[in-house]
Amino acid sequence: MTTDLFAGIPVSDYATALAWYERLLGGPPSFLPNDTEAVWELDEHRYLYIDVRPEHAGHAMHTVFLGDFDPRIAAIADRGLEPTETETYENGVRKAVFHDPDGNEIGLGGAPL
Repeated sequence: MTTDLFAGIPVSDYATALAWYERLLGGPPSFLPNDTEAVWELDEHRYLYIDVRPEHAGHAMHTVFLGDFDPRIAAIADRGLEPTETETYENGVRKAVFHDPDGNEIGLGGAPL
């Protein structure tokens, strides 16, 4: 059995959010289902999408655990985005937190060094 995940992020301005998420995720959306949504496939059956819902914008909190944490964070920095906070937990797991223009929180986690 396959389980698909669609993690939604409400945004207030489509063009602004689209540009920001393209920088964060490293490219254009995988598909555009309609005029208010953009969808990125992070891995097989795992999607992150933005949807214009101004009344809910700024309230999303998602964390994506990466197998290539350091190179991915460096690539995001090369595209002009820096985490608003970083932390390393007692067990060595690392997390970089980014906030989009609406304040939605996207955390990227990585295994201990």
